Amino acid sequence: MVNGEKERVSLLFMKALVSRGSVDAVSQQMASHPQYLESFLRTQHYILYMDGPLPLPYRHYIAIMAAARHHCNYLVYLHSAQFLRVGGDPLWLQGLEAAPARLRLLDHINKVLAHQPWLTACSHIQALLKAGEQCWSLAELVQAVVILAHCHSLCSFVFGCDTDSDFAPLAKSPNDTPPTFCPFDAANGNTNVPQSLAAPAEHKTRRREETICFADPSRFVTDPDFCYQEFARRDEDHFQVLRVQDYSWEDHGFSLVNRLYSDIGHLLDVRFRSVATLPSVHSPDLKRAIWNYIHCVLGIRYDDYDYGEVNRLLARDLKLYIKAVACYPDATKTPVCPLSWTLLKASERIHVNLLIMEARLQAELLYALRAITQYMIA
Repeated sequence: MVNGEKERVSLLFMKALVSRGSVDAVSQQMASHPQYLESFLRTQHYILYMDGPLPLPYRHYIAIMAAARHHCNYLVYLHSAQFLRVGGDPLWLQGLEAAPARLRLLDHINKVLAHQPWLTACSHIQALLKAGEQCWSLAELVQAVVILAHCHSLCSFVFGCDTDSDFAPLAKSPNDTPPTFCPFDAANGNTNVPQSLAAPAEHKTRRREETICFADPSRFVTDPDFCYQEFARRDEDHFQVLRVQDYSWEDHGFSLVNRLYSDIGHLLDVRFRSVATLPSVHSPDLKRAIWNYIHCVLGIRYDDYDYGEVNRLLARDLKLYIKAVACYPDATKTPVCPLSWTLLKASERIHVNLLIMEARLQAELLYALRAITQYMIA
């Protein structure tokens, strides 16, 4: 990394420390690609903290729900800490049943987008927008969907980079000292404060908050058996292929999401363009093959693309890795890295995981926004 890039990363980390009190592990891993990191942090900060129809505690709770679908301990703990930091009710962290009914209504579309996004339908949108006293506004729902898709895809990056396995919050030392890292500490900037220095009342409060943060992710999940299944192109009646020529990000999704949730379309578009143009040893054809392969296994097809290129450019072990990280990261835990990766720098491996994350993010958004479009014109 050249000096200019190091200065850019330092500035980004300084902004993160000022705004959130910490620099999380995900941002540190992305630091090898400063151009992308900047667009990622800007988008994430916007959807979680800037102006929008949803209250801040709702946003982090939705993020918890999304991360829990993939049993992603790291993100569940991180957003639990942020949820408390922005004034969220600790009782909600007892589990999904303790949350308000409006949030519980998101459970179905959360699990569908996370595991089988092609099932997202106009009826799911209608159920949320016409739920009586608990109904969502269209603007609220769009922001919620963006947060869900963002966190689902971020789970893929976390597992692909093995961040989750490095995070063992429930481990205790023999003398029952707290975990080495607590996201509540990180959320408040107390990353290196020894317990012995904390006042007794503060110590008791922090221990209670730590216990809340370290809740089992499964308590935020219903229907745990609902998971990824192969997209069945043969069953045209039930699983219609989403053809990009009929509904694309550039021609349809971008304008709709930007209209209903101001500026987010531009921020997301910068992310998609940034990851595609990062300097890399990977050829443009290889990056396109990775992107289109992920969309293919999620039921999205490009009529102008020769899918023979996927088999020509992607070795079988790389395809297996990509599919696992994109479609069922919770089941892989520690994905088996392709043999070809042993020759790559860490930054190049991270680049592939960024491509996987962004391709998945766009796929989920396309399905959700198409369903919203269908609802609006029905």
